[in-house]
Amino acid sequence: MEKKKIHPLLKLALEMGPIMIFFVSYKFATVPDGATDEARQLAQLLFATGIFIPTILISLAISWVLTRSLPKMAVMTAVVVVVMGGLTLWLKDDTFIKMKPTILYTLFAAILGFGLMRGQSYLQYVMEDSMPLQPEGWTIFTKRFALFFVGLAIVNEIVWRGFGTDIWVNFKTFALPVATFVFIFSQMGVFSKYAIEEDES
Repeated sequence: MEKKKIHPLLKLALEMGPIMIFFVSYKFATVPDGATDEARQLAQLLFATGIFIPTILISLAISWVLTRSLPKMAVMTAVVVVVMGGLTLWLKDDTFIKMKPTILYTLFAAILGFGLMRGQSYLQYVMEDSMPLQPEGWTIFTKRFALFFVGLAIVNEIVWRGFGTDIWVNFKTFALPVATFVFIFSQMGVFSKYAIEEDES
């Protein structure tokens, strides 16, 4: 089945939409009167998680309808969200949803590292259409991205264990996407040096 392409802004909306809905749901969740700060944060997080799970599945469904394909990283993210979010709601324990980014980033780093050990760049398979690079460029970029994912996993552990839920929600919603954007932008030297020109393709 032929893979269809969608507008970059629509693709960005499908990727970032669930995260923003999670943030808004957290901020506007109904909290019982007289609840302690800890109970308030847990109630808000449980409500937001209950919204987040179907939202990310709907986003995947829309992506499938529009493109007739599902990005592997998006599918892995959805699986981890459903499992960890489901445990959060079932056990009413916010530890699981807070560890979701840690598990996800560690998993991504491990997959990229495994590919590198086999002499392959798995990033190339998912990003080659939008960013054609020479093999050496893909290897360098993949190594750096794997280390970046490890760093994000460590920082997420520090934030959720050392700070309150309010701060972690802001960190997840804004800091993580911004950090990813800054990291990719910082690799422009690699992209320029190892780019494949159109006449080379």
